Amino acid sequence: MSGYGPYTSSTLGPTSLHVGGSGVGSGSTSRRPSKLGASAGSNSKRKRSKRLGPQSFRRKIINCILYSALLLFSLGIYKGSRYFPTVLEGQGSSSATSFLHVSAGNGSFNTVAEDAHADITTQGLYEEIEFLDLDGGVWKQGWNVQYKGDEWDHEKLKVFVVPHSHNDPGWIRTVEEYYQERSRSILSTIVTSLKKDIRRKFIWEEMSYLERWWRDASDTEKDDLKRLVHNGQLEIVGGGWVMNDEANSHYYAIIEQMIAGNLWLLDTVGVAPKNAWAIDPFGHSATMAYLLRRMGFKNMLIQRTHYEVKKALARKQNLEFMWRQSWDSSNSTDIFCHMMPFYSYDIPHTCGPEPGVCCQFDYWRLPGVGRAEMCPWGRHPQVITPQNVRERAHLLLDQYRKKSTLYRSNTLLVPLGDDFRYITTEEAEVQFVNLQKIFDHINADTSLKASVQFGTLEDYFSTLREEARAGAANAVPGFPSLSGDFFTYADRVKDYWSGYYVSRPFYKAVDRVLEQTMRAADILYTLTSAYCKAFDRSDFPLTFNDKLVSARRNLALFQHHDGVTGTAKNHVVVDYGQRMHQSVIDLLRVMSDSVHILLSRSMSNGQCKKFPSKEELEFYEPEQARERYDLLPVKTVLRGTGQKGRRVVLFNSLEEVVEQVVTVLVDDPSVCIFDSNWEPVESQASPEWDFGTSGSRPESGKHRLQWQAKVSPLGLQTYTVSPSSPVSDGCPLPTKATLQVFNPPQGFVCPAPYDCAVKTDDHVEIKNQHQSLVFGARHGLLFSVTKHDGQEVSVEEELAFYSSHRSGAYLFQPDGEAASFVEPGGLMIVVEGPLMQEVYTRPKTSRGPSNGELPVVRSARLFAGSSAQAAVAEMEYHTQLLNSAFDNKELIVRFKTGLNNKKLFYSDLNGFQTIRRKTYDKIPLQGNYYPMPSLAFLQCPSGRRFSIHSRQALGVASLGKGWLEVMLDRRLRQDDGRGLGQGVMDNHPNSVVFHLLLEKNTTETLDLKDSSSSRAQSLLSHRVGAQLDYPLHAFLGKPEPLESLRASIEGKLMRTTMAPLAQDLPCDFHVVSLQLLKTAGVSHLAKHKTGLLLQRRGFDLAYGVKKDLQNSKECSTFVDGSWNLFSLFSDLEIVNPRQSSLNFAKDETKEFGYLEQVHRKEGRAERRGPLTLDPMEISAFKLELRPR
Repeated sequence: MSGYGPYTSSTLGPTSLHVGGSGVGSGSTSRRPSKLGASAGSNSKRKRSKRLGPQSFRRKIINCILYSALLLFSLGIYKGSRYFPTVLEGQGSSSATSFLHVSAGNGSFNTVAEDAHADITTQGLYEEIEFLDLDGGVWKQGWNVQYKGDEWDHEKLKVFVVPHSHNDPGWIRTVEEYYQERSRSILSTIVTSLKKDIRRKFIWEEMSYLERWWRDASDTEKDDLKRLVHNGQLEIVGGGWVMNDEANSHYYAIIEQMIAGNLWLLDTVGVAPKNAWAIDPFGHSATMAYLLRRMGFKNMLIQRTHYEVKKALARKQNLEFMWRQSWDSSNSTDIFCHMMPFYSYDIPHTCGPEPGVCCQFDYWRLPGVGRAEMCPWGRHPQVITPQNVRERAHLLLDQYRKKSTLYRSNTLLVPLGDDFRYITTEEAEVQFVNLQKIFDHINADTSLKASVQFGTLEDYFSTLREEARAGAANAVPGFPSLSGDFFTYADRVKDYWSGYYVSRPFYKAVDRVLEQTMRAADILYTLTSAYCKAFDRSDFPLTFNDKLVSARRNLALFQHHDGVTGTAKNHVVVDYGQRMHQSVIDLLRVMSDSVHILLSRSMSNGQCKKFPSKEELEFYEPEQARERYDLLPVKTVLRGTGQKGRRVVLFNSLEEVVEQVVTVLVDDPSVCIFDSNWEPVESQASPEWDFGTSGSRPESGKHRLQWQAKVSPLGLQTYTVSPSSPVSDGCPLPTKATLQVFNPPQGFVCPAPYDCAVKTDDHVEIKNQHQSLVFGARHGLLFSVTKHDGQEVSVEEELAFYSSHRSGAYLFQPDGEAASFVEPGGLMIVVEGPLMQEVYTRPKTSRGPSNGELPVVRSARLFAGSSAQAAVAEMEYHTQLLNSAFDNKELIVRFKTGLNNKKLFYSDLNGFQTIRRKTYDKIPLQGNYYPMPSLAFLQCPSGRRFSIHSRQALGVASLGKGWLEVMLDRRLRQDDGRGLGQGVMDNHPNSVVFHLLLEKNTTETLDLKDSSSSRAQSLLSHRVGAQLDYPLHAFLGKPEPLESLRASIEGKLMRTTMAPLAQDLPCDFHVVSLQLLKTAGVSHLAKHKTGLLLQRRGFDLAYGVKKDLQNSKECSTFVDGSWNLFSLFSDLEIVNPRQSSLNFAKDETKEFGYLEQVHRKEGRAERRGPLTLDPMEISAFKLELRPR
């Protein structure tokens, strides 16, 4: 989306004060680019050439000798380190005894790694900026930009005008509608127009459209496009399936959407992108910078950042910088970043600071010729003639020069495009022909000291790097380093784009379901293919591959910055939802059939049996049924079937053993649970609540059957649900939960067959061995938490509404503070049992429709055990803003803790890292809201920490001392003027799940005022988040006769488990993904057929490593020693591993910031020391898996 928004009048258009100061931070010692002079500390913009005298020459020689000596000394110091590893000869690549270790690297990096030094931090910028929104004149958000005129006396200005067309894969129209109406023609126009003149250039970003065009294009068109790409006229930038959102998207989904696009491009066109282009995401994340660097990108461009941040950076010529991760002290993740300076990426806001002038050079606005909107500033484009070319050229060059003063080099980037531009050859010709005449005039007049040409991002960045004399490394001398992120985005005045963090939360939840299912299906499909490969079953069934490809692309499509953001038209959201819904169903089918094949293998040799029939494959069904794209999933009810039992197979997609209380639904609680050895398992039965009703009977008539399950890493575990019968030997029936009822409504009936006691106490407590939760009986809300050490922490739960008559899909603009709507007297039911305790609350409220429909119903639960699940309080909020009574309401839950966080808190970036946030009085309430894709926490100086883990992306703020509030849903009538043209009224019932974790610092007292202090999650927090993001998947077998089922299990005649890993993995280790690359776009003929992504988590040692972990077991980490990749699997062999970029598109490790650690040479594997994996880092490997 583009549009001018409010900047369409002469008084509001962004132009021009002299740029002062060098902007180089104290940590920068590199030379400046030539435009800024030879001295890094000089403010002069004129290059001063100086003849080298004899003394200077001798000094140069001496410096060269000293530098060489220092370099040799450094080589000696680092020999054998991660930078210069010692070469160790290994055995053949297929040998099972080969060692490929993953070690801790620098042993000091035992938490989140060391804090990095950066010249600029976004935290520092926020401290310095006053946020006064001063009127800058024609450049409303800047100042009156001027230049002297002699800045280019010694080196001319080099301008690259980069034509582009921003194609949203869904927004006002669906992706297919856009393709048929616009994008198809645009791509054909590009190919046709570029062929006419070698000087013409273009960039393209979205592979979703290019792949669709490729299917329709003729062979000639395909060949032409390939030729244009390879001769440099057409550059593919970014090359993801979409230009992804950076606030709500999880890093796993970002990687997958990049893989989907980049591998298709590499396999089809034969190129891998070098430069990233992100002009429309609504704010930018440091995680994206990291992922791009590790995918082999050298440069990136961003646009939508807070206008005050743009201004602050522009004043010191810091709009280009090395974007550095705050935890990367080695600077190996640095990527060069260009920030566009003005309001928008359209033509009026890209040639220079005066949009009224720039608009005159958008020739598709020519009166009587073009079809674009006329320039709103009253001055329009003119066809270029010999009579006006000089005046037009000088006017345009003036803008180029003014824009150039905002940057450090003499190389200038000028984008030329907008949404869905160049749709016809007529438009392309009028742009290219008129501008080329201007360029020719400027280039022919040497007195202008400028050259202008059409270019690509690669043209621009390579020229800039040459000017800066950048070496082979990715660093660009003369530019500052910057760490931090660019949230929350504001485009003008107090219009903060924090509403989209929450818009359409139902679909944000579906997005995460598709992610977890995609990852799990990939793992199961890969393992099944590997186990069956030796028995000619490697292509079972071929349709599975198509389903995985389609699902990955649908997941990728929704990461679009108008998809997961919830900022598209209603019918477009429906299209996204239907695609995701179908993909989840397809993936669950793949998983169900994979489970059947894996458990049907021979007990003697593990051989895959003859390919099963369709009826055999459908033996298992997913435990959760998804009936429609717009409905929550429904658990399948296990119904009594006489003397028949049903297998429940659990799949654990995590790399750790998972012990959890699991739940299935039954119609009769008189059943038994048996494990994989037919041993009885203790269980509990309790009523299932119907969250959607408002009457006096809150139960659904079904029962929750719960037991403690244990599943191996990446493994399968079978349990059997059996009716009580002679075959089950009188097994123990589930313990029936007892119910305490507070404030029962008239006509309330106790659910059968449970015992109910009506209570009138002021407070009620539920507890397990780790903690107890106290709730106030009047409102039914949480009051406090007491840990097992006896310390009580106030945690007051509050449900409230913001009234918002200006908010829309993008913007959050509340009328004032949030107001609680809960009144005393709501129904509260306390469920008590040995495995799970629960407080179910139906709040009484004065804000709602006359039929009593509630905006939210909440269940709070504690589970028994010593697992990560038992360490948290589970809070489930069933939201349903379905009635006009909730129009222009934004629903929040707020936790008021007794922790003095001093206005500081932390939220995650894309589920990958955490970042420090501060609540500022100088910023309006909506500007203090931040994205919370997965996590937020706060802590006090004593180190007590309160964390909220979320199952889906939402928005979070800390507006009071010790407060954390999360927005759950929003229903808004009006549009907010950002192009969507509608409000957000298509709400659906949704289930929002949080895991609350209260931790105690064990090693240090914290200085919360120390802005350089970055805090990471604890190891326990990582495990809590992983089990929430990637839960156990349950599959139900068809009813089977109990007698034969028992005989098969007890006689070991059938497989009931699978445990593919050979050893326990370190606790800070995470398998990000394991997938067959052919399902991501790689040809099935490729040598390396499997992709593996591994991460070493960064964690905060101050919160302990070995405490509060599963069964109090010792928890080894990478710090404790090295780890052998080759022995990852017990009966599968890793063959021909090769380190790769995170998108699997590049194998030259220097391209993505690593030194190669696995090298193939003449059929042997050279091992250059242990593989290092520093905290926070993700490493990718291409390999083959086969049975041992």
